[in-house]
Amino acid sequence: MANQSPRKKAVDDAASVKMAAGSSLPAWFRHEWVWGLWLVLAVILVYQPVWYAGFIWDDDDHVTANPCIVGPLGLKEIWTTSLANFFPLTLTTFWLEHALWGVAPLPYHLVNVLQHAACAVVLWRILLMLRVPGAWLGAALWALHPVEVESVAWVSEMKNTESGLFFLLSILFFLSWVNAKNRDEQGGSARDYALALIFGALAMAGKSSTSILPMILCVGAWWMERRWRWTNLARVAPFFFESIVATLLGLWVEKLQLTVVTDPQWVRTWPERLATAGDAVWFYLGKLLWPWPLITIYPRWQIDGGQGISYLPLLAVIIAMVVLWLKLNSWGWPWFFVFAYFLVALLPGLGLVDNTIFHYSFVFDHFQYLASMGPLALAGAGIVRWSDFAISERPWLLPVVAAGVLLILGLLSWERAWAYENQETLWTDTLAKNPNCWAAHNNLGSVLYQRGDVEGAVTHFQKALEINPNDAEAHCNLGNVLLQSGKADAAVAEYQKALDLKPDYDQAENDLGGAFYQKGEVDEALAHFQKALQINPNRADAHNNLGVALVQKGRVDEAITQYQIALAITHDYAQARSNLARAQALKNAAPEKK
Repeated sequence: MANQSPRKKAVDDAASVKMAAGSSLPAWFRHEWVWGLWLVLAVILVYQPVWYAGFIWDDDDHVTANPCIVGPLGLKEIWTTSLANFFPLTLTTFWLEHALWGVAPLPYHLVNVLQHAACAVVLWRILLMLRVPGAWLGAALWALHPVEVESVAWVSEMKNTESGLFFLLSILFFLSWVNAKNRDEQGGSARDYALALIFGALAMAGKSSTSILPMILCVGAWWMERRWRWTNLARVAPFFFESIVATLLGLWVEKLQLTVVTDPQWVRTWPERLATAGDAVWFYLGKLLWPWPLITIYPRWQIDGGQGISYLPLLAVIIAMVVLWLKLNSWGWPWFFVFAYFLVALLPGLGLVDNTIFHYSFVFDHFQYLASMGPLALAGAGIVRWSDFAISERPWLLPVVAAGVLLILGLLSWERAWAYENQETLWTDTLAKNPNCWAAHNNLGSVLYQRGDVEGAVTHFQKALEINPNDAEAHCNLGNVLLQSGKADAAVAEYQKALDLKPDYDQAENDLGGAFYQKGEVDEALAHFQKALQINPNRADAHNNLGVALVQKGRVDEAITQYQIALAITHDYAQARSNLARAQALKNAAPEKK
């Protein structure tokens, strides 16, 4: 290391915070813990809007209506069944939070913000260990960048901040172990390696996409040692084992939960997936450089695998990597590693493996939560290096420039966080930037329907179906509006369209049962309530509805059982409790009628 070329010369740790290390500053201000505290406080300040935020989009699936969180299931089902999806550790955290403060949204948001702040601090320490110039600035750029808002201001995306924290801790302790091994130090090295393994396993349990960890560790060791060692593969072999297990479990769960895609609008060939991946790489880099507009659901690209031009972005990615590899021993050293890290960290979100979320869009801001660390760390280093040449005689300008950049990013993130305040602000913002987003029309229609704005709800449901006639959820929601308006036959037609599109749609089966019950066809209603419960036994409303139909048929004892099951699933289900009381009164009064 002592004979490094100027290109590879490392700066010491103090240089990473040189923006504030002027001799005129008090000594306590230059302590590292102060700079860590600044990172945490900056994150808390920027994400002040979450104090007023609620739950959005799929937060009900993950938290507020998840049977593993609110009952009747629990930790056992989280860790032993496919109900945990790809993130059992995150659901365990939600389970613990629910036990502590129920479904009040503020604590969930605060935990997410604090985990993001912790990620920023650990990232800073990793960059220091890697001797990256401007380590603190690089971590701050990442922490305050607007593309991270989706992960931090959305409760369900705690799977990013939590898995990200353990991901970074695993890297930190692995690099500490590499350092100790290179210095032939035995004390603490085994402990660091063991901690790296534990945190790696926790990261993958938080989100299976962190299974790219062993590849990142190889890249990190290569950077730290300034040369590639094939022994790195042996060093990370246990991490690869963890990765393989996490990947196989993730694919198994995905196979259990996803239906075969047959709709031509969603089916993609492998060439189309590769072309889309190339587009996505440059899209994400572009959003880091110019984070506007940021949209929860971006327009879904139309990729024609038969057109050669569709593969130009992918070709550009390959050419960039080749050029940087060829220039590895000159100016290409940091660029190659940053680009390699970026590509590897993006790999799970590039759409090479199909997922239902790609029906909405091929790109999402939260997909680059980990990947964006590399380019933004490079940007921090670039600003510090630029100051060495451009303003070396005026060092006070560096903190001014850095503070200005961070202030702009912080203000953009603060403003963006308000979009996640509630369902209406989220989907109104989405439609303002992506008017043809059928999912946003459907979701905004649901918000208006719950508020009692039937006309507005119908408008958005119809617009959603105009854009995507195969949206089963929009058909079901439109059926609910029609049923409430007394148009039971029209509602039945919409529910049946939803079931034609999605035969295992428990919501549509339950609602269809309600429509038949309203029409007086109780036997038909019973059949559909029972079918809904065959698909999803944990639907409290379907148990309640089945109980109502059973009472109508004179089967009071069976109805009481259904109400009790509904209350076991949702303890505060007022309607089920009221129905149970009436059914028990009816049962008690029955002998008197004889």
